[in-house]
Amino acid sequence: MAVTVETLEKLERKITLTLPMASIQTEVDSRLRKLARTVKMDGFRPGKVPMNVISQRYGYSVHYEVMNDKVGEAFSSAANEAKLRVAGQPRITESEGAAEGQVAFDAIFEVFPEVKLGDLSTAEVEKITAEVTDVAIDKTVEILRKQRRTFAQRPQDAAAQDTDRVTVDFEGKIDGEPFAGGKADAYQFIVGDGQMLKEFEDATRGMKAGESKTFQLAFPAEYHGKDVAGKTADFMVTLKKVEAANLPDVDGALAKSLGIAEETVEGLRADIRKNLDREVKFRLLGRNKQAAMDALIANSELDLPKSSVQAEVARMIESARADMAQRGMKDADKAPIPEDIFLPQAERRVRLGLVVAELVRTNELQAKQEQIKAHIDELAASYEKPADVVRWYYGDNRRLAEVEAIVIENNVTEFVLSKVKVTDKAITFDELMGQN
Repeated sequence: MAVTVETLEKLERKITLTLPMASIQTEVDSRLRKLARTVKMDGFRPGKVPMNVISQRYGYSVHYEVMNDKVGEAFSSAANEAKLRVAGQPRITESEGAAEGQVAFDAIFEVFPEVKLGDLSTAEVEKITAEVTDVAIDKTVEILRKQRRTFAQRPQDAAAQDTDRVTVDFEGKIDGEPFAGGKADAYQFIVGDGQMLKEFEDATRGMKAGESKTFQLAFPAEYHGKDVAGKTADFMVTLKKVEAANLPDVDGALAKSLGIAEETVEGLRADIRKNLDREVKFRLLGRNKQAAMDALIANSELDLPKSSVQAEVARMIESARADMAQRGMKDADKAPIPEDIFLPQAERRVRLGLVVAELVRTNELQAKQEQIKAHIDELAASYEKPADVVRWYYGDNRRLAEVEAIVIENNVTEFVLSKVKVTDKAITFDELMGQN
């Protein structure tokens, strides 16, 4: 029997489903008889409950289940027959006018859009490049040294200077009143590391153990503590102790402490270069992937299924609430989050997903098993026991699916960059890593 599909607007469609009441009742009776063989009720032995009692107790719920199943099957069959790609779940309501002995339902739903891909050869993409320099390696060595520094107490009359660790007592007041977080005893921080606000560090720098000082501190308007943001506090700080930092020498002992196989300075620098090269590769890929996807979206036309966008918004809200709960926010699951906050991002995700899927389908850009394996091997290479990491990925289909999605995105990126007009732009290592 031919299926009649009515177009309501853009991607919205309607199908009327008709079901014979006799087949529904037959299935209801069958399920009730099956239920009667196992159901337990007071006053009856198992399997001996009369059918009229079973029907009275469970008839409504079983009928509801059967109707849902039958309507779902009918909709799936009709959509397949009409060769429709359904987006989201249909809205199904009972309709009037069904013939005697039948029941009718209207199914309103959306279909996936036709994706029109433009001519990528007219698009322009700026592709960034960066290299790991000796300067970058030197900076990394210094970071590693700082992570392993030790401290020794300075003489009583030594003034605190940058890189020193100081121990202080402090108390702050705003308009003469203490405020939350404004007081601490035996608090430690490294002068010059940016752990404290600039005014606090400036006041502490040059002080000696046993000295006290008062000063004003203006909290930035964007300060994370909303109660004090944009306000000026009066602080008193007392310096209790000054300790000088001692950094380990750059030698074989440092390489050994870091677990470098070749316990030499050369081995240390080679290991750092290898790790930085890997990090640079992944960051460049991420930045260039973003540029390629932007070009792909800009050169495509399609209507967005509202149901898909709404489902993506719901997922993003759920993720945001989960993040708030993880941060310790009370009743995070009930936090009011306006949907329009996520709407633009949700629309982009849905649009990009549909465009990428079409590009993958028409150009056979699916992930190959050898690509998945190569990507996992590369990810695992940075760990102490790569084989364990590889087993971890292959031990869960969800993790494998995530890797497969990344490989597909990489395939799409390479395809797009091979078609568009590419302008290479070299940036520094620090610019890529977001350093100053």
